[in-house]
Amino acid sequence: MSVHPRAGKPAEPSDLIDVPKVISRYYTEHPEGAEVAQRVAFGTSGHRGSSLRTAFNEDHIAATSQAIVEYRREQGIGGPLFMGRDTHALSEPAQLTALEVFAANDVTVLIDSRDGYTPTPAVSHAILSYNAKNHSKADGVVVTPSHNPPDDGGFKYNPPDGGPAGTDATRWIQDRANDLIAGGLKGVHRVSAGRARGSANVSGYDFLGSYVDDLPSVIDIAAIRDAGVRIGADPLGGASVAYWGEIAERHGLDLTVVNPVVDPRFGFMTLDWDGKIRMDCSSPYAMASLIARKDRFQIATGNDADADRHGIVTPDGGLMNPNHYLAVAIDYLFRAREGWPVTAGIGKTLVSSSMIDRVAADLGRRLDEVPVGFKWFVPGLLDASIGFGGEESAGASFLRRDGGVWSTDKDGILLDLLASEIIATTGRTPSEHYRTLTERFGAPAYARIDAPASRAEKAVLGRLSPEQVTAKELAGEPITAVLTNAPGNGAAIGGLKVVTGSGWFAARPSGTEDVYKIYAESFHGPDHLARIQEEARAVVSAALRG
Repeated sequence: MSVHPRAGKPAEPSDLIDVPKVISRYYTEHPEGAEVAQRVAFGTSGHRGSSLRTAFNEDHIAATSQAIVEYRREQGIGGPLFMGRDTHALSEPAQLTALEVFAANDVTVLIDSRDGYTPTPAVSHAILSYNAKNHSKADGVVVTPSHNPPDDGGFKYNPPDGGPAGTDATRWIQDRANDLIAGGLKGVHRVSAGRARGSANVSGYDFLGSYVDDLPSVIDIAAIRDAGVRIGADPLGGASVAYWGEIAERHGLDLTVVNPVVDPRFGFMTLDWDGKIRMDCSSPYAMASLIARKDRFQIATGNDADADRHGIVTPDGGLMNPNHYLAVAIDYLFRAREGWPVTAGIGKTLVSSSMIDRVAADLGRRLDEVPVGFKWFVPGLLDASIGFGGEESAGASFLRRDGGVWSTDKDGILLDLLASEIIATTGRTPSEHYRTLTERFGAPAYARIDAPASRAEKAVLGRLSPEQVTAKELAGEPITAVLTNAPGNGAAIGGLKVVTGSGWFAARPSGTEDVYKIYAESFHGPDHLARIQEEARAVVSAALRG
């Protein structure tokens, strides 16, 4: 992966989007159904794309909203639909399009009562809070492309379980939306924007107050306040911008909102590794401004645009690798949360660090290893059969202090606050805790790289069976497992994972580029990791050749 020469440097005027152009293209460009790149396509976090590439336009959202209406009817979902949006330029136009469709179809929609931005975890929290008290079940939509560049839009659906929709739901919605587009939107019911806004079906909900006031049920806020932990929170211009100030005020925390600016161009950002503006709070390049201020705070935190991801910066360690923080969070929570069920396990994606495996074994807790995608953690968080679910891309959530469900979608605000709780109750930073873990279990080297692959090769990779891997060793060690299904739930991983005693690699096809991703880790250091990566290419190439 070559790093752009200006990575980590402040964005310049030439890097910024033309907001009027992005919005006008949303309304004036129309997708061609035969163009694969212009179809509605739900990935692990909904439909995403740029209006400039005719991948996220009014037709997409009108059709997808109508498809959601019909899906709700088919599933018997009769409660309100909670709807949030982030700060991307396309989020407000897309929310308005959706409201026009939902109102025309007599769907009760609850939007932010302050006409503000709504993080993904606040929508999940709202759905679960409503459904805990009502027979008629609610669901939700979040208009966000997460950490994606400023010209992108995103639209994701959360069913009544509060988490990311499963494949059955997203495939149904996606296919119906594409049928509606192919039919010229003739099946889409819609009213004007004015009628939608004034409709009795659209009303306000206090997402912010409901979420912020409930935080003491999941985080030891009193400990953070009493210890006087000095916190710096950077929303990176995203939907958590108003939440952090309210958290400080309502709970009496020593918390500074480092950057309260909202700008759909995200012109205050430093460029990511490839020279693009991307609100990735796990990237040292995108987080360069906050890292430079690390000595001003005991803990500094970041979030992506919809606040479902976390970034943890400590004075002694800088920006923590997400895998490192997940291991620390798990080790801390399962020792500190006495109200959690003794049977609650630990959920991780199969491309997350094996440090988590070692921590889980030390805790004596069951480890559920699942495919990539937070949706796999939803059932376990709902019934408390897992206490913590996390993925390597800095997304996680966990149970309330009494063992009840908090959110079933990723919650970056929650994980950020947990870092302050760890400092308050232990007197040590999360990065100090991670060094202790490495002293006990070893220090893994972890990396992800991309390798070229044609569309046909990616299709083969997604359908591999263990028998197609003929290698017996990897980087000098016997191969102990070849996986094409996740051991935690038996679901297909859409790729391959090869494991040895002290290392592993996983290969998955990219959904957007002609590459496959190789995740790899070694407990024998960077040189051994490089060997695993090199041999991983050979193993995958041999399997692809048959």
